[in-house]
Amino acid sequence: MNRQTQKRLLGITALVTVAVIWQIIAEYVVGRSFILPSVTDVISAFVDLIGSGTLLTDITVSLEHFGIGLLAAFFLGVPIGILMGWFRTADFLLDPIIEVFRPIPPLAWIPFSIIWFGLTTQAAGFMIFVGAFFPILTATYTAFRSIPKVFVEAGKVLGCNTSFELIRHVALPAAIPAIASGIRIAMGVGWMCLVGAEMFGVSNYGLGYQLWHNYYLHQMPNVVVYMLILGFTGLIIDRIFRNYVDGRLLRWHAGEVA
Repeated sequence: MNRQTQKRLLGITALVTVAVIWQIIAEYVVGRSFILPSVTDVISAFVDLIGSGTLLTDITVSLEHFGIGLLAAFFLGVPIGILMGWFRTADFLLDPIIEVFRPIPPLAWIPFSIIWFGLTTQAAGFMIFVGAFFPILTATYTAFRSIPKVFVEAGKVLGCNTSFELIRHVALPAAIPAIASGIRIAMGVGWMCLVGAEMFGVSNYGLGYQLWHNYYLHQMPNVVVYMLILGFTGLIIDRIFRNYVDGRLLRWHAGEVA
């Protein structure tokens, strides 16, 4: 048995063990599905939600919210991080503004997101944007401020005479690993902000909204289903991103060639 197969079997064994313990505690210790739904209750609720088509709709809506916010954070966070990391004047101008807004919790923007956008997809996207923007900006800024001087000097020797050429051919390739890490962190923060935004009423649809809605209806097995779907969906998004970045963007970083 190779190491990869052994790792998968151990993981499956751990999940099965947790499920068995969960079922025993819920069924024979707690005895109330409102306090702790059993595994069988959750599976039954999952089958019902699949049959109604509600689950697929909510996953689609949440992914739409997440995509809007994350893309906006990427297309604003990376350029601003490059400006602040590469140009000292831009850093002096923008750093005080960034440092004032960065410590504000993303969920504190919910009232304004509702006022500005209403209960719309854009409002939910704005909440993800607020949560994801600063990790991407900070990672990009730190990466560009940490470019070794020898890289810049080598770029100049090889014909990069302008800041644009140095950024394009020297700084940006060297900064991609750190930027990718920042995006991965931003994805996790944005996913949590998505749940909070939908739970607090920024959107009338989505996984977070349904989680809170089912709590009000005392449908706790459905609540657990949506919690697990949130966890697995976030895991799948992270794995897809990691495989793409490691397999495409960072092959050179691992010493691989096309």
